[in-house]
Amino acid sequence: MKPLSILLLGTQMATGGAQKLLLDQARWFDAHGHKVTIAFIYDRDNLFHLWKESISIPIHNLKAFDRNSNFIKQSLLFISGVRKLWALLRREKFDAVITYTHDSNTIGLPLAWLTGVHVRIGTHLGVIRDIPKWREKLHAILVNIGCIQTLIAASSGTRQNAIKEGVSPSRIQVIPNGVEAFEVHPEDREKVRQKLNVKPHELLLVTVGRLVYEKGHEFLIKAMVDVIKEFPNAKAVICGIGPLHDELLILIKGNSLENHVQLIGLWDDIPQLLSAADMFVLPSRWEGLSIALLEGMMAKLPILATKVEGVEEAVQDSVNGLLVAPGDVQALGKGIIQLLSNPQMRKQMGLAASQQVLQGTPLMECVNNT
Repeated sequence: MKPLSILLLGTQMATGGAQKLLLDQARWFDAHGHKVTIAFIYDRDNLFHLWKESISIPIHNLKAFDRNSNFIKQSLLFISGVRKLWALLRREKFDAVITYTHDSNTIGLPLAWLTGVHVRIGTHLGVIRDIPKWREKLHAILVNIGCIQTLIAASSGTRQNAIKEGVSPSRIQVIPNGVEAFEVHPEDREKVRQKLNVKPHELLLVTVGRLVYEKGHEFLIKAMVDVIKEFPNAKAVICGIGPLHDELLILIKGNSLENHVQLIGLWDDIPQLLSAADMFVLPSRWEGLSIALLEGMMAKLPILATKVEGVEEAVQDSVNGLLVAPGDVQALGKGIIQLLSNPQMRKQMGLAASQQVLQGTPLMECVNNT
């Protein structure tokens, strides 16, 4: 197979699952001899210069959006960004364009079609909060008429969401998210715990995700009130940044949990962070198929997660983790206590979790052609 020229297009430069998926796939294509270009519609978290220096793949910031701009300036920025993307497509003559969000699907793939790109693949990674119905409808139309040739769904639950939005089932392929295999190193455990001020005898819960509504971090914070009554040596760290940081900090202080729950911001080496943990918690209101969840499983951690789309296709209740209803603080607390009470259960579930990721997702039904 001759090397292909591939454009990977995302919406925003930020620290999140979609961005990690895009960057990991870019590195994979690059390592296999393909010519890869990365572009984002805008740089939300001021990451462009950092990524440009650290990633040996051409990367473009189209600067098509600015949250602080008025309507007129924003309109001009959008037009300018579209023109930059059009010029990039015309100049590079890509063999394939892959997009990773509804917005990048809707903006990038029609332009790819107009410029004669033969392979145009969009992605649906899960529920999008408060997306206007007209945008869902437009997205579905672009898929159904072939402007977006194939829509990749991250899970069978995500596929069902796409169908509800109006996408033809024949246009959807389910390819679950994945993570690169890694090993956690015992020598990292003590080093990370010292950095986090976690004592050797303390039990550490970790969750990773942006500090946003859908991730449900407030449920974990509230559950810790009951957890520390049974396990005063329990601590939880929440890794991520986002708009709810101050609100979550107020909740921690309001429940006198300053010594038991930490917001640690970003962490460069997630496998290293996970090496310090005794269990992984995912309290989300909804998910597609969480990259952070898969990393927690790869790290041989028992999982406590909410029973939402995607998660159910990776976590078998009472086999490699425990599942609770989203938003049920009491059930979340009981699940944490159950796992903390049983070290042998944690070990068995952690081993089963890592095997699940290494083997793929056999729980997912083959639904692509139904």
